[in-house]
Amino acid sequence: MLSAAFAALTAIFAKIGVAGISSDLASLIRTVVIVVIISAIVAATGQWQPFSSISGKTWLFLCLSGAVTGASWLAYFRALKIGDAARVAPIDKLSIVLVAVFVSSFSVRSSTS
Repeated sequence: MLSAAFAALTAIFAKIGVAGISSDLASLIRTVVIVVIISAIVAATGQWQPFSSISGKTWLFLCLSGAVTGASWLAYFRALKIGDAARVAPIDKLSIVLVAVFVSSFSVRSSTS
């Protein structure tokens, strides 16, 4: 429920935020804020670990995830720039359906770690 509430606020705040600047610059600013906040959380909770201890497969898939997240954010912010948040956000949530379609193609299984 928190994720859904934060996602709703994201759409509203982002729509207001892109009003005076380019959508790409807005995405960059948002990303910097996220990096600062998550870095502080990881540091405060002692979750840092040596990067060398992370497997190549983990690096590959986290980098792929980061790349497609960036592409998603750029597309989302561009859509918010030109469209109504109330119309853009529901289309963005079609990702739920696409996850169900894609997961069978990639044989993604749940992990406990």
